[in-house]
Amino acid sequence: MKNKSNFGCIAQLFAIGILSLLAACQTLPSLDNRTVDVHFAANNPSTLSYANAPLIAQHPNLSGIYPLDDGREALVARRALIRAAEHSLDLQYYIWHNDTSGQLLFHELVNAARRGVRVRLLLDDNNTKGMDPVLHVLNKEPNIEIRIFNPFADRHVRFLGYLTDFARLNRRMHNKSITADNQVTILGGRNIGDEYFDIGKGMLFVDLDVMAIGPIVNQVSENFDLYWNSPSSYPLGSIIHRKRNKLHADMPVFKRKTYNYLRAESYDQAYIKDNFESRLTNGTLDYQWVHLTLVSDDPAKALPNHKNRKQKNPDTNLMLAANTPPKPIIKYKNTSLTLNQLAASVVEPKKDLLVITPYFVPTKTGLDYLIKLRREGVNIKILTNSLSATDVPIVHSGYINYRVPLLQNGVELYELKKQGVLKNKKEHSFSGGSQSSLHAKTFTIDGNQLYIGSLNFDPRSSRLNTEMGVVIQSTEMAQYMDKAINDALPYVSYQVKIAEDGKLEWIKTDENNQTKVYRKEPDTTRWQRIWVKILSILPIEGML
Repeated sequence: MKNKSNFGCIAQLFAIGILSLLAACQTLPSLDNRTVDVHFAANNPSTLSYANAPLIAQHPNLSGIYPLDDGREALVARRALIRAAEHSLDLQYYIWHNDTSGQLLFHELVNAARRGVRVRLLLDDNNTKGMDPVLHVLNKEPNIEIRIFNPFADRHVRFLGYLTDFARLNRRMHNKSITADNQVTILGGRNIGDEYFDIGKGMLFVDLDVMAIGPIVNQVSENFDLYWNSPSSYPLGSIIHRKRNKLHADMPVFKRKTYNYLRAESYDQAYIKDNFESRLTNGTLDYQWVHLTLVSDDPAKALPNHKNRKQKNPDTNLMLAANTPPKPIIKYKNTSLTLNQLAASVVEPKKDLLVITPYFVPTKTGLDYLIKLRREGVNIKILTNSLSATDVPIVHSGYINYRVPLLQNGVELYELKKQGVLKNKKEHSFSGGSQSSLHAKTFTIDGNQLYIGSLNFDPRSSRLNTEMGVVIQSTEMAQYMDKAINDALPYVSYQVKIAEDGKLEWIKTDENNQTKVYRKEPDTTRWQRIWVKILSILPIEGML
């Protein structure tokens, strides 16, 4: 018995030693020598300032927005914005793939830097695996600086980081924005990757951004500075292993297997045909002038001790936080500043609420809030991904248990078809490819207010990830969105209902208004459904 006891002690000491060694290997560098940088003033003379000044003067206290609901135009707009920049480019993204669209924009950034534009690129580290050599090449350009948000200390065996530093690495920067010369910004739901811009094969994302000018731009720039100088942002050179990145600073290094010349050429043709840069720089883009409110998390939310250090009072619930301040109707611990700002920026729905979100996990509190609204007579429609369309089945498992109680209380549920595409963006608000997955995050309230941004309606966006977006005060835009979505819903989605026997059914409507009823989740296999059902039993909702 004594030998067994000694063996147990030795094993414990060995395990502690291994964990200690792993923890030592995961140490991040000091930020003592990191510079503190801020955005350039908007009054610097530039082509964009000359184009914007007369428009802004005609619409005091308003911001001009140009919706980017088409994937191809969204990429063209980003290329045009980078090419138009003369002083600065500030970019902040959760995902930047090293594929055709990602490399096209990398190339544009290098060209901008070489003509004297200061480029600051802030990337969340959750999706940069394998990109250190490429980022290293970019970072060597004299006018480009890259910082990594919440980085993995070990660049090759990342799972070790989760073993030793899960509380920090489980929190990510989900923000997405690009701003040129502190004059024009693009923000919304799109990351950088082919699937967000209708390029290539496979599943493509139905998404939504806005390009904006006016007072909102400086707010976005100030917000970027907070993230750029936050304790979670590390200079790229301080965390990558230089000896392992021996690539030369030569642009063709980017054009590997993931670069498709034919797709790139098609985008060059689209860029020329669209003439977006000329319209951007001569002030002829068809902006809509509205009151905009930026809602964004404090980057401190990404710190592992944020829960105890920042949250002295419970905030409003994830589910829209759509109540007027100062006393939130719904209490929910550890929610984000984004939700507090949403609560202060929108009115509580009185008639209609339309929610579009790829990942919908309302939680018990959110469910109670929706039921409360229904009892007050609010019509509620929710569009999310079907199981066949979602790119994250584990999040779908957190949603399925809420369908029945929502439907029982009169909430209308719609799930996007995997091939539920909108063929013409002039007809409807969204467009997609032959296989589509919803990625847009937006909601409208009473046909008067509209939110567009990065916030998903799930616990992860509420508690763990940082988010940003804009609240738009515009009856015209909100009602346009409502009409576009309501007109499209029967044809691009399944309506989920409760059948007479109490089980769920999915109703499909074709272009001839013929309906078909499914008693199981459409376009899925038995094993997909079983797997999601098993996941729905696990106590993981808080991380979804």
